[in-house]
Amino acid sequence: MVLLHVMYTDLDFNATFNIEPEVLQQFLFEVYRRYNNIPFHNFKHCFCVTQMMYGLIWLTDLRSKMDGIDLLIMLTSAVCHDLDHTGYNNAYQINARTELALRYNDISPLENHHCAVAFELLEKTECNIFRNLSMDQYKRIREGIIKCILATDMTRHNDILNKFKSILPSFDFTNTDHKDVLMMILIKVSDISNEARPMEVAEPWLDCLLQEFYNQSDVEKLEGLPVTPFMDRDKVTKPSSQTGFIRFVLLPLFIELANLFPCLEQHIINPVRKALDYYTEMEKALEREKQIRAQSEVAAKGRDSAVGSQCTAESHTEAGPEAPEPDAQQNHS
Repeated sequence: MVLLHVMYTDLDFNATFNIEPEVLQQFLFEVYRRYNNIPFHNFKHCFCVTQMMYGLIWLTDLRSKMDGIDLLIMLTSAVCHDLDHTGYNNAYQINARTELALRYNDISPLENHHCAVAFELLEKTECNIFRNLSMDQYKRIREGIIKCILATDMTRHNDILNKFKSILPSFDFTNTDHKDVLMMILIKVSDISNEARPMEVAEPWLDCLLQEFYNQSDVEKLEGLPVTPFMDRDKVTKPSSQTGFIRFVLLPLFIELANLFPCLEQHIINPVRKALDYYTEMEKALEREKQIRAQSEVAAKGRDSAVGSQCTAESHTEAGPEAPEPDAQQNHS
């Protein structure tokens, strides 16, 4: 929490938006309390996403390109983006007809819930870091945070990325629509940025994510619900879960952002390419191991079959020709 506090201070949010230190501290404490103790979508994940957003703001020099209020929106969105996550994704919420799915009519139930919890906290005077802003400023911040958090619903991924690609050739920082799309891209990149971190940091996070996935698929099987394919512990391995995700989701997203900010090539593109190589090699190693194991099993069965045949032959030899049964002898006489 201290480091999150430092990020707000370092970006001059406290001074610019008259955020009292004690109010910011209370806000961050309440945020901490509203993240659940689950394997992946917990407060540590919140911190990692916010830290990545903070780093992107500095690396791309957004302070000279965007209004401070937009930066405040992005950092606060990162802090709040997974509030009260249940550990079960939207597909589960909808298929299980949970309270969240019913409340939000199957439309991004988790992301809508994260937004609602965030503004529920901000309704408390002692937590309201925006309480000294004008009504217009608050309205802009609320709209921005909602847009950013809703953008983290991965079912919207292709739509948002394609929109960004379409405006990229003529991107204009003075164009509000362009900035809105960029803000959504930045929180999306921050949200799924673990593979841009050193492998000794990224791989344990993947283990946590897979644990959460496997937990969900186990519950889906128990409840007779459709099993989410990429979460099924009987079908998914660590490398198989990552190679496709990195190749078809992460890299295309990161590359488009780096087209706008070339400086990001070394910071997020190169590490992700290395991660892809790492998991590709791991996948090949697992496949080789699987083939060797299969060959060993075939050989073992062959040996067992040969030994069985030899034992049968030896038993016949030792026994000699079978004598006819007494009844049979009588019948032949």
